Amino acid sequence: MREGSLEAPTRHPLDWTNPEFYNEEKLLAEMERIFDICHGCRRCVSLCDAFPSLFDLVDESATMEVDGVTKADYWKVVDQCFMCDLCYQTKCPYVPPHEWNVDFPHVMLRAKAVQFKKGERRLSHKLISNTGIQGSVGSLPVVSNLINAGTRNRSVRKAMAKVMDLHPDAHLPDFHSNTLRKRDKGRSPIQAEPREAGPTTGRVVVFATCYCNVNTPDVAQDMIRVFEHNGISVRLTSKEKCCGMPKLEQGDLATVDKYRQTNIPELSRLADEGWDIVAAIPSCVLMFKQELPLMYPHDPEVQKVKRAIYDPFEYLVHRHKAGLLNTDFKHALGKVVWQVPCHQRVQNIGPKTRDILALIPGTQVEVIERCSGHDGTYGVRAGTYEKSQKIARPVISRVKNMAPDYFVSDCPMAADQIADKLELSNPERNPLTLLRKAYGI
Repeated sequence: MREGSLEAPTRHPLDWTNPEFYNEEKLLAEMERIFDICHGCRRCVSLCDAFPSLFDLVDESATMEVDGVTKADYWKVVDQCFMCDLCYQTKCPYVPPHEWNVDFPHVMLRAKAVQFKKGERRLSHKLISNTGIQGSVGSLPVVSNLINAGTRNRSVRKAMAKVMDLHPDAHLPDFHSNTLRKRDKGRSPIQAEPREAGPTTGRVVVFATCYCNVNTPDVAQDMIRVFEHNGISVRLTSKEKCCGMPKLEQGDLATVDKYRQTNIPELSRLADEGWDIVAAIPSCVLMFKQELPLMYPHDPEVQKVKRAIYDPFEYLVHRHKAGLLNTDFKHALGKVVWQVPCHQRVQNIGPKTRDILALIPGTQVEVIERCSGHDGTYGVRAGTYEKSQKIARPVISRVKNMAPDYFVSDCPMAADQIADKLELSNPERNPLTLLRKAYGI
């Protein structure tokens, strides 16, 4: 038997429509098998709190082995996994094609799906993962101002902690009534002749994402301006729902399927018309590149969208390799520290954000490949906020020691998680914003 594997990780499809997927007895048996392998290895102890929780349970048991841990305590491990996928992609030597077939994140996903089907996921967690309701309410005129004011009020935050399980110290994003879709209404894509570059066509449709539409429309606008500055015709989708990642992380696979029924036909149609797809949030790109294709391995439209979607900087690198990237930068950025979001890192595209920012004269890019600990809901929930901050502290310390002119992350939530604990000379937190600034547009 091999000790570890040097082969590239591969993923098995997620058999989530099979009734046996929800068989709790079989799930617990698989969890015990996986936990026993993890206990004997322990390489992932420095990642999320799922692994320290598991190892503490083992070490405090009567046998000091996994067989000494009660099955009821397995759920304590499940609660700490936010499926960043770093254990699978960067640490574990026993992932497929190794015969031990360890896929820790997807076993945790299966466990959450079993919990959800039994009605054991907390109502507050279901609500804070429902980006559709949040966006619809939070983008209403006047209401957005009231929500934003409330999230900065200590008394209101204490009430939110009791009702919504939101930690009173957690950073909550602003809501904008002037959404990206409202801002983009009436804008006509530039009429430049599309020029192919590698697999890209030079025509881009933006999957706006809930977050970019309602919480960070400026970031999406920066991306659009940068792409147009490079002669790329850009438009928004005609319609879209949440990508499904927040619901996937709650084990709510039926809602993920509901969102797919809106998103995939629209994106597939646009791909057929010759449009490439780009989203500014790494988790959304990962959802279409990895999670949906694993849930629907035989759906040709899902697989088509997988091939058509890109990270923004991945897309720009393709343009640069073909000599089509505008490198006429007007402003140097100095020292930039870039935190690589987990959901971008596990796409296996390499440090494309760094590669583009490094083209700017007078710019030095330092890279931090470590988790921010946020993960959307994990970083704001009362029960996990402190652990989230613990995961973030090494990143915060490194940024402080580097003393950069700018700190950025492609994930706005990760950027806020880290930047809120820093005293930075410049407020920009997204690399797309920096790129637009360097262009002087």
